[in-house]
Amino acid sequence: MTVVTIHYAKTNLSRLLAEVEAGGEVVIARGKTPVARLVQEPVETPKPKRQAGMWKGREGFGLTESFFDPLPDDELALWNGEGD
Repeated sequence: MTVVTIHYAKTNLSRLLAEVEAGGEVVIARGKTPVARLVQEPVETPKPKRQAGMWKGREGFGLTESFFDPLPDDELALWNGEGD
């Protein structure tokens, strides 16, 4: 870990960023008091692009015809904020 003053950080920002990119850590201090820390930003892996219809024709998705049946009155009342 490298500790530098604000003045040094302003004049050598490119060097400090190169150190951080190489896995280092830089603390910027006002006098002897640390005020900020430069660390490398975590790299996020991009999520695969979703495609419409990617499950078409696949078995075992789990929806049966009963999924589309109307709800019983007691359960429907709970969904509408009525009852317990």
